[in-house]
Amino acid sequence: MRVDEDGAMALATRLLADRGTPAAHAAMQARVLVEGELKGHPSHGLQRLPRILSRIERDLIDASTAGMQNWRSSSFLDVDGQKGLGPVVAHAALDRIAERARETGIAIAGIRNSNHLGMLAHYVECVARRGQIGIVMSSSEALVHPYGGTRALLGTNPLAIAVPTSGRPLIVDLATGVVSMGKIHHHAANGVPIPEGWARDASGTPTTDAAAATKGSIGPFGDAKGYALATALELLVASIARSALAPDVRGTLDADNVCNKGDVLIVIDARTEPDLLTVFSDYLERIRTSIPADPLRPVTVPGDGASSRREQAHKDGIEISPKLWDELNALSYSNNPPVRGHGQ
Repeated sequence: MRVDEDGAMALATRLLADRGTPAAHAAMQARVLVEGELKGHPSHGLQRLPRILSRIERDLIDASTAGMQNWRSSSFLDVDGQKGLGPVVAHAALDRIAERARETGIAIAGIRNSNHLGMLAHYVECVARRGQIGIVMSSSEALVHPYGGTRALLGTNPLAIAVPTSGRPLIVDLATGVVSMGKIHHHAANGVPIPEGWARDASGTPTTDAAAATKGSIGPFGDAKGYALATALELLVASIARSALAPDVRGTLDADNVCNKGDVLIVIDARTEPDLLTVFSDYLERIRTSIPADPLRPVTVPGDGASSRREQAHKDGIEISPKLWDELNALSYSNNPPVRGHGQ
């Protein structure tokens, strides 16, 4: 079934507000989830909402706080998230370091004791729209096995980068695992097998069973290279955010533990001249118009696919499973009528 963006936002915001989330915070959390849907990544979309609601109800999330901030130096913001909603804590920190970067050229925030951020592309895109360079890193539970190994010891440790241009910014968003665990959970929830090479089961055996993979481990992308990057990000985030290492991280995929992963936000104010931004745009367009290996598949730039999917979803609505939509409507505390999708 298809649901329009406004309907998805309304339901998600209402469910959060039902549990005492301030209006602005509810809208911010809902926006990040709906953006995941719009960009074609349901693993980071509304399927995460029931868990967030449960975490609020169990006092594992304090939906009222934006965290406690402390400048450790002129350009280093230390943030205790105080169990706040991930997007709320992150945006509050981004606002501070983006402003500071105008003065210092670069500013960084290390966040601990916060909750899942959702798609990191959302944050760096916000930075790039301001004309600044954004870099965001995050850690997670041990979900990825080392190259040559079989047991999960690393987080999926995603990394996002955005650089402004005179047109659409360049946006890179990738996890250092072959795939996010959220995507495997999405396959499991819908009874769909996963491709070969994505994961191993609890015994360390390669599997295409999504449910078995949720109890096992994900492979590193790019074999040794992805493994090396994942390990570097593991230590980098833990050292800057003063957060736990992957084997001791909890709370991004469960409703039982306080979340103790880390996030690192970096804003660089390059004061790029308009002419250079045009040069950047022209360069990206040169890549797009280069000769493709497959004439039926034009060359694209990182972020193009997500942008195209978002534009299409604005027109056609978001594709959501009826089961999830019914589950979300059933979670409402209010007397408002259910939000209907196009297929209902």
